Amino acid sequence: MPLFFRKSPNRKRLSKVVAIQRQVDIPASRARIGMHVVGLDRPWEQVPVLFQKFVIDKPEQVEILRTHCQWITVERTAWTEQIAQEALAHLKATAAGSDFEAKRPLAEELPHASSTYRNAQTYIDDLLAKVARGEQLPLEEARTVIRKCVQSIDNNPNAMFWLTRIRHRDAYTAEHCVRVGILAITFGRFIGFSDEQLETIGLCGMLHDVGKMRVPSEVLNKPGALTVDEWKVMRGHPELGHSLLSSDHQLEPDVLTSTLSHHERLDGKGYPHGLDGSAITQFTRIVSIIDAYDAMTSDRVYRKGMPTSDALSILYKNRGEQFDDVLVEAFIRMIGIYPPGSLVELNTGEVAVVLATSPRKKLHPLVEVVLDRDGHPCLPRVLNLSESPEADEGVIYTIRKTLPDGANGFSLAEHIRHQSDPAQPQPQPATKPGPR
Repeated sequence: MPLFFRKSPNRKRLSKVVAIQRQVDIPASRARIGMHVVGLDRPWEQVPVLFQKFVIDKPEQVEILRTHCQWITVERTAWTEQIAQEALAHLKATAAGSDFEAKRPLAEELPHASSTYRNAQTYIDDLLAKVARGEQLPLEEARTVIRKCVQSIDNNPNAMFWLTRIRHRDAYTAEHCVRVGILAITFGRFIGFSDEQLETIGLCGMLHDVGKMRVPSEVLNKPGALTVDEWKVMRGHPELGHSLLSSDHQLEPDVLTSTLSHHERLDGKGYPHGLDGSAITQFTRIVSIIDAYDAMTSDRVYRKGMPTSDALSILYKNRGEQFDDVLVEAFIRMIGIYPPGSLVELNTGEVAVVLATSPRKKLHPLVEVVLDRDGHPCLPRVLNLSESPEADEGVIYTIRKTLPDGANGFSLAEHIRHQSDPAQPQPQPATKPGPR
């Protein structure tokens, strides 16, 4: 080959820069026929397309991209550039706090978040017990509890996110109310709600299921399928909750509305009143999504909770019919593939806890290694996978697979206790290293 055809390293770098300048990232939801796709936000082999670079020429390809990706890279045109600029402006406006940055480090906020979470749980336990006994409800305390949750989430949303991963099947209803409230605040923050709106959506989430405590326990906790008559009784809990809360004139109308209508559907097939989408408020739509997500991912007396990815897939499939499509897509962006607090196995065989995720780098979260490749506790160390850290062998760290909570005997609750209380003894590394 003649010398003038050989590319110098500088020309290679220049060529790469030029190529990148000709590309632009857009949300997969904005994919359209005619766009030239040159990259995805996940490995190509995980998406059922025939070619690794292609021009979208079929509606089926649009749906595949929307189903499997959040972001795609396309060739830059005036059209795609405009879409990218709109998406960037929307991301800046609605994703505040969703990246790694936080006002306080996770380790610093976690003790405060744990205390706040316990107080919220104690309050809800007491509230639901009073509902069951027919006593007067201490609703004036709810706002104080919610405000403390808002403050903690503002300091570092990942701390509270961790705590929502700890679940006990025998305390489902009470824990569910707390988790829905916390996730609702976190999501409200993600989409840009004001502090006042965050308090309201938190109250909506935390109080939405109070009516269940007036459902007979043999129906509420039945391990098998409900009969037609039992299902009719269960479907009455939104109206029971609305009636219980209506006596408190300090609660915002949105709180009462979401309690009554969180099982309504956009297509009018929900209950108790079969409302269509035009009659369902934004706060109610948010609570409906989070209520369904938490229910699907929690262990119940009649089934095991499903993986996060399966629950998000169900939400996505039912968008536009049961759930608000725009809010579902935003919620999926917030949760991500590896939610904070989830357990993952790295390609080195080590096990790590996800500390935080970024919507633009959701395949490469911030993680803390907690178990060595032999499953022994090790001295924790933090890895930012988006910076391509290397293992001892020079291999770049990646995530091999997600693990169920409690895998390898790891207890997130115990880990959080160690993180929250410096006086607690830390897990010690294995005295004898295993085979490499």
